[in-house]
Formats: sequence, C-alpha cells, structure tokens
Amino acid sequence: MGIWILNGLTVDVNNETAKKHILVENDVITQVLDASAGVDPQTAGHEVIDAAGKLVTPGFIDMHVHLREPGFEHKENIATGTRSAARGGFTTIACMPNTRPVIDTVDTVNYIYDKAATEGVIRVLPYGTITKNQLGRELTDFAALKEAGVIGYTDDGVGVQSAQMMKDAMALAASMDMPIIAHCEDDTLVVGAAVTEGSFSKKHGLKGIPNESEAIHVGRDVLLAEATGVHYHVCHVSTEQSVRLIRQAKKFGVNVTAEVCPHHLVLSDEDIPGLDANWKMNPPLRTPRDVEAVIEALEDGTIDIIVTDHAPHAEEEKAKGMMMAPFGILGFETAFPLLYTKFVETGKWTLGFLVDRMTKKPADVFGLPYGTLSVGSKADITIVDLDTPRDVKKEEIVSRSKNTPFIGWELKGWPVVTIASGKVVWS
Repeated sequence: MGIWILNGLTVDVNNETAKKHILVENDVITQVLDASAGVDPQTAGHEVIDAAGKLVTPGFIDMHVHLREPGFEHKENIATGTRSAARGGFTTIACMPNTRPVIDTVDTVNYIYDKAATEGVIRVLPYGTITKNQLGRELTDFAALKEAGVIGYTDDGVGVQSAQMMKDAMALAASMDMPIIAHCEDDTLVVGAAVTEGSFSKKHGLKGIPNESEAIHVGRDVLLAEATGVHYHVCHVSTEQSVRLIRQAKKFGVNVTAEVCPHHLVLSDEDIPGLDANWKMNPPLRTPRDVEAVIEALEDGTIDIIVTDHAPHAEEEKAKGMMMAPFGILGFETAFPLLYTKFVETGKWTLGFLVDRMTKKPADVFGLPYGTLSVGSKADITIVDLDTPRDVKKEEIVSRSKNTPFIGWELKGWPVVTIASGKVVWS
C-alpha cells in the first residue's frame, strides 16, 4: 500500500508555486501530478493524506546535529533525537562525532548506523573525527572511516589548533574526495568566556568571546583549503569577519562552503534577558551587526545552507548558570517555524528561498541524493501548516532535553506530517 498526498502546495527555488498530487509507493515517489488531474486513490487501496492548504516540501536536511549517543544518553539518544528531528520536519540528519567514545573508529561508525536502523525513525549520517579522540595530535584512519560510511571529517566541538595538522587532514581528505568540516575557534582567545564580547558581557562584567576567535581559524583554513584543493565547509558561521573571509575565498575560487544556524539569524547578544544558560551556545549570540552580516551572507550565497546545531543538555546541567553550564541549545523542533515567521511572514525572504536552503541546497553541497520531490527520488516529504500560530511549549518538546530560549514564542510554519523513506514518522 502506498500514500497519496493530495492537493499540496509545492514551491521551487524561484518561488514558483503549484498544487500537486504526489504518490509514494514503498520508499519512492512514483507519481507527481497536477492537482487538476483526476485521482481516485481509494481504488488502489492507498492511504490518503489531504494536504489542501498545506505546504508540501522535500524532507528537511540538517547537516549539523548532536545526538549525544554513545556516552551522553542522559541528554539525548538516537531514538529521541531522530523523533525530535522528525517533529521538526527533518528526514536526513548528519551527527557530529563529539560523543564518548568519539566517532573515530569503524566500530563506533557501525554502532551509529546500527542504532539508527533499529531505534531511529529518520536517516542518520555520521561524521568521523579529524583527529583521534579529538585531541588534535594524530589523524584518524580516514580511509577506514570512509569505508565504514562517514560523510566527512570534523572535530566539531573543538577547533583543530595546529595549522600543520589541519593542512595534513585537508590534503588527505582531498586525495579521497572527502570534505573537511571545521569548527573554527582559537582556544587561546576563549578561555573563561561564556558569551560574546559585546554589550551583554560588558553589562554583566563577563569576559567575552571575541569575533576573531572564530575568524582567525576561518582565515587560516581557507588558505590551507586553497593550497590542498579540499572541499572545506565552515560550521555555524556567526561573525561579520568570518563572512568577509568566506566571501573573498569564494571570489578567488576556493572550494569553501558554509552554514548558519537559526539562532544566529534571529537573535543577538542584546536579546539575552539575563544569566539564563538556555541562551548560552557556541558560537555565542553575536552583536546585531554580526546578525545582519550573516543574514546578508545567506541571502547572497556566501553562506550556503541552514543547519540547527541541535545541542541538547540536561536541565540540571543548564541550571548551573551562564558561566558553568555547557554550551548549546535545541534546534530541530523550532528551526523552520522560527525562520518562516521571522523572514517569510515578514516578506524578507521568499518561501522558496527558505525551503531550498533546508532541502536541495544541503543535498547539493554534500552530494546527497535527497532534497527533491521528483519522480524516482526517495520519498522524504514534509507537510507544513503555514497558517496556524502556535506557542513553543516546553511540555510538547520531543527531545529528551528542553534547553531552548524560545519557550513561549508564538510561531507559524509548523510541520504536521513527516514522511521518511515512505513511512509516516511524525503526524
């Protein structure tokens, strides 16, 4: 038995809209018809989803998430994380390797794939670490990790501090046609700091994380990427200086791509209400000038894609306060509603632009065969209610953790059905 999705509104990158009937059989889209076509799905015994008045998009793709398993299951695990992602409309996610043990061996890669197959509800693609135990001292076995199925190499959570180590990693990855994904942070500039260097840090007498702590690594790495020819991808860009460097690198033909998170697009350090650690993330919320810079960079293509950096932490950990709590906030369940409400509802972006940056564009950047509603493609589909406003409620969060600054925000654009590989995984 298949699924007919009837009368759904589709949109392309040029913001051209159409009403379509879509037939899913097994795990593949087998028909896409104009909604004016006569369809009698009952005769074929298919399940019917009436998507009239709803947006139907390819399943969202998130290339930067933290599922916390193995090692930190009190924060999140693959079962709860994939369900949280499904509620947010995501059907493909790429998990970062800063687990315990870190994802630096074939056995750990196999563990992720096995757990995702048996306990997850959507597609999980693991990254492997650049260095063993993320210590920055010795490269992992890139070839073995690639054979096991990693989609790239990153030490996300920490920056690779040695330029020689990063250059060696890039050269090796380039020889294997694999990407390097970089958390850009100079450790010597961030010790003892929890928020950005800006008005909030000054007001509360806190040491600030300066913009250059990120941009120094971006500048170093684009030069190394130019020298090695690697596909270099910059994680969670947050500063105006980083944007300038990436824009210049692209202008000169360096193979660099970049991502930005919803919270860096909608919040600045001036929005932080107090010393609540649910507003603490890394990179931190930057200044309004930085927010405008990353918005412009996403709009002009300097930044390629949107990711969530979903980073769950237990409530008791976040209760330790701004200085002692870990960095990170949830991302899956509010990403599309936040950006739809902030940018599409206000007329700043087209709907087609937002959908593209969360579906086809990430697939293109990482060479994945997803992100499209074309016949023959994998049946990853998200249905979104664009009209009904709803508050973000703590008790409705599916993630095992609840650490988000968006509790109480009224948003539109909520996913109401998520179909992954032909199966309804959220409704």
